[in-house]
Amino acid sequence: MGKVFPMDSETQDITLDADKTQPPVSALRFDTPFELYAQIPHVKQLTQHRPEQDEDALDYLLRLRASTTPEDAVTFTAFAAVPKMAIWWAYECLRLAGEEMSQADREMMELVANWTTFPGNENRYRTMQAALYAPVATPAVYLGLAVGWSGGAIAPNDPAPVPVHRTPRAISSAVLSCLAHSELNQRSVRLARFIEQASALFRVF
Repeated sequence: MGKVFPMDSETQDITLDADKTQPPVSALRFDTPFELYAQIPHVKQLTQHRPEQDEDALDYLLRLRASTTPEDAVTFTAFAAVPKMAIWWAYECLRLAGEEMSQADREMMELVANWTTFPGNENRYRTMQAALYAPVATPAVYLGLAVGWSGGAIAPNDPAPVPVHRTPRAISSAVLSCLAHSELNQRSVRLARFIEQASALFRVF
């Protein structure tokens, strides 16, 4: 699988029309971590640390990385980034981990990659259905669930809204379970790599 970067028409406009002044593009849901924790309090149940009121998102990420529970940086990233960008980041984490995947997981990763490139409801429902019927909840399956819960109706015949915390929690589970499957002597290295990959999301372009 090649590297997938989710570039929709809006992003393409920014890339191709460089001569015009463009507003900053952010991958984050909210301007500050403090606002994130206030608006989506579910993240408090999954992290040990709390942001200061005036703390910058990148500064908070780096503080979590240096803390006694650096895994909090993974969960924070999953909640802080808008769903499409967070899913792309998690996809890259799973891909870069280099773990041998089953055929079913490789197919799931292809579905996720296809959705990041063509994020329509048809691809979202197809990915969600495959994840729901998967016999084992692997990191790739968690990522498929994250796609399914990322926005819009949960199914073509079910208009019920999806709680906002479902996608980031599934993303966090995907990355952390991928980390847990690593050899003990590789976990800190992989975690540092995942957080470094995440840091790009916290910079405004």
